[in-house]
Amino acid sequence: MTATQERSFPSISVHDGVYAPQEDSYLLCAEIAAHSAIARARVLDLCTGSGIAAIQAARCGAREVMAYDISERAVACALANADTNNVDVDARVGTLSDASHHAPFDVIVSNPPYVPSPQPPAGMGLHRAWDAGDRGRVVLDLLCTNAFDLLTPGGAILLVQSEFCGIEESLDKLRETGLDAEVLRRRTIDFGPVLRERAEWMESTGLIEVGCRREELIVIEGRRP
Repeated sequence: MTATQERSFPSISVHDGVYAPQEDSYLLCAEIAAHSAIARARVLDLCTGSGIAAIQAARCGAREVMAYDISERAVACALANADTNNVDVDARVGTLSDASHHAPFDVIVSNPPYVPSPQPPAGMGLHRAWDAGDRGRVVLDLLCTNAFDLLTPGGAILLVQSEFCGIEESLDKLRETGLDAEVLRRRTIDFGPVLRERAEWMESTGLIEVGCRREELIVIEGRRP
């Protein structure tokens, strides 16, 4: 990432136990900055973590931004970062179900957990920011199947995920609910620490080819007609 690109993103500090922004965070933020629907939109950020995507939406002219995370530490971090960036973000502890009580939204953004994991997600440790079941789809499936009902007509959901948890599966699930879906951005990166640690397990289960140590990140849009 260049110095110019870094300046285009929010200033973020990360509390202990909170997911630090990575390449997937910045890829999503780049799409938020470029997306025509963000200005004057009512935005929901699910799995907010440090709050970087919610803050980016607020900096890009969203009229209201709500953010949810199951981690109290993440919510406190997101609120602190919003203050640092001089924007208003209504960050709360909760789930998609809690957010649904405040629907509809013009735009939903999310960098959800999507890393395949040998064990089901459990507990409240930092690993919950990436662990997403044996196929990496525990949260993705929930988002894809519920987005239509959370969006206004003409609204859009922006999701970032890895190629290893099923690009076409996400597109198909969004389309099955009535959304128009497409890939907006792609970036190929080297494995980070979590994927390096799990590479042999992923090879043994057929999730990746033997010797693969790079992944493609994708931002997907689902738009409600």
